[in-house]
Amino acid sequence: MKNTLQFSNSLLEDFCETFAAQEQLPLLTNYQLIPQLLCESIVDRAILTIECTPEEIASACEQFYQRWNFTPEQQQIWRSHCGLSQVQFEEMTTRSLRIEKFKQITWEHKLKSHFLQRKQEFDRVVYSLLRTKDQDIAQELFFRLSEGEQSFAQLAQQYSEGAEAETGGLIGPVELGTLNAKLADLLHTSQIGQVQPFGLGEWCMIVRLEKRIPAQLDEQMRDRLLQEKFDAWLQEQVQQLSDRDKAWLGLVSTDFAEANEATAA
Repeated sequence: MKNTLQFSNSLLEDFCETFAAQEQLPLLTNYQLIPQLLCESIVDRAILTIECTPEEIASACEQFYQRWNFTPEQQQIWRSHCGLSQVQFEEMTTRSLRIEKFKQITWEHKLKSHFLQRKQEFDRVVYSLLRTKDQDIAQELFFRLSEGEQSFAQLAQQYSEGAEAETGGLIGPVELGTLNAKLADLLHTSQIGQVQPFGLGEWCMIVRLEKRIPAQLDEQMRDRLLQEKFDAWLQEQVQQLSDRDKAWLGLVSTDFAEANEATAA
């Protein structure tokens, strides 16, 4: 089917006109960089009003020069070669800082409640696992472990049919949110040292919680949650593009966009 899509007046249209005027659009298209650059353009619009102090600007510029070990003469040559004015250079070097400020201004006040809502999935556990597809063997091993006849590590190394056999069944620390939901719930409610049978698909499993490590809203967690919020926001901005723009970017098929357009008409 011939592509009959037309551009609408949008960020994408402005973006493409800018690069087409500079005869760079074919090159960007060839390297499939337009979606990435479009996302960066969306970010630039969002941080347009975010400012840095003179001290922050000076520090960012100095860090850039130190990173590349530029002498004062090389600094000017590099800026000239790249076609950057001093203002443009300062915008480039402070961009990551302005993005961080945008994240904090937009979502910092929501982090505590967001963290508490999701704390269980961030909690980490260390647990022992033994799995086999033979139900009779699993039952016998469960009784041995419950009676303390043999150690979990010995039985896992001898009988477990998964990769955990190489570590004596020991797994972790891992976040509960990365585990199968049924297994995560079991570990969340388990007592330390409690041996429990557990079925998952064709597997007969025996699980023992060894250690629980509660998540904390520390600096690392704050950075992670802010980045998650930012990524979700950026994805939402892209999804708000028209279907015609999405098709041009390769996010949806041309047929899909044309079908939606016909339905709307």
